[in-house]
Amino acid sequence: MTENSPLNGRAHLHVLLHSIMTKSANPFCDSLALANSSYTGMECGRLVDLSTNERPPNLTVFVHDALRALVLNDHFTCSGGKAAVRQQQYRFGLYDELGSAGAAAGLARDLMAFVADLPIHDGTFSTYLASFIGPNPADEPAFEVLLWRLLQQLHDLDAPHHSWDSTVNADPDSPDFAFSFAGTAFFVIGLHAGSSRAARRFAWPTLVFNPHRQFEELRHDGRYARFQEVIRRAETELQGTVNPMLGTHGALSQAAQYSGRRVEDGWHCPFHSRDPSSHASDPQHQASSGREMALTAREGVAAGGETVTNDAEDRRNERVP
Repeated sequence: MTENSPLNGRAHLHVLLHSIMTKSANPFCDSLALANSSYTGMECGRLVDLSTNERPPNLTVFVHDALRALVLNDHFTCSGGKAAVRQQQYRFGLYDELGSAGAAAGLARDLMAFVADLPIHDGTFSTYLASFIGPNPADEPAFEVLLWRLLQQLHDLDAPHHSWDSTVNADPDSPDFAFSFAGTAFFVIGLHAGSSRAARRFAWPTLVFNPHRQFEELRHDGRYARFQEVIRRAETELQGTVNPMLGTHGALSQAAQYSGRRVEDGWHCPFHSRDPSSHASDPQHQASSGREMALTAREGVAAGGETVTNDAEDRRNERVP
């Protein structure tokens, strides 16, 4: 690569912007976060560490390439994810084990960088892909535990610095819930080797963070129904059925969809928001949450949205795929 190559110049710009943002705005800058950061992106067809302008470690490239190949497969069902990857409107990181303190710290730093980068993504879809070196969960409920442990860790790191996205609800039991980080609502998708859904089956545990606002833009433009239809048709053609959690029509919070498994009746999300508005009107829920958070702390689990301001009932009947 020559000194004046397009990759060198464009990647250098990303490194410069990343450096400026890091020094001025990223609050996740302790030694654990710095040691576990893995913020990479595609530049001219090559994966680059956007904090150093260097090639990432071989394992990072290997896992990234495998995930990219899955998403770009003709039969992969999420058209939005496929568009983001094809147009290089995404960032990727490989982290320590899902649920570990190091993974949460590094991902917090990198997800903050992604939120800061969002204005430069000019495609309809953008996404953050976070893969983990392990563990391989024994089954879908085991993966669900790890997924929510990580989201709780992220939230607990983020809560001292940012409020919950005001366009979504922080209560995971609400049909208008969405996960929020750095003041930005996300729809989260989990992939792992033991998933019952073929399109969510991947060797390394992975969480996909999709900015919620892009789905609202589809709704505003009248394209959301078509977007859902394409995904559900692809699911049926691939596996014979649509993911049953996509047809809840507001009966469940979108939190029930994150892990990809079919949750049982009466399922309760294990996530507890620190946002003061999430359970302010429910003293019984507050007391229950306090007891559960105390239990979580004793177990050593380190702690961690989007309502539509208009047409709330329509939103409840249009769960994000």
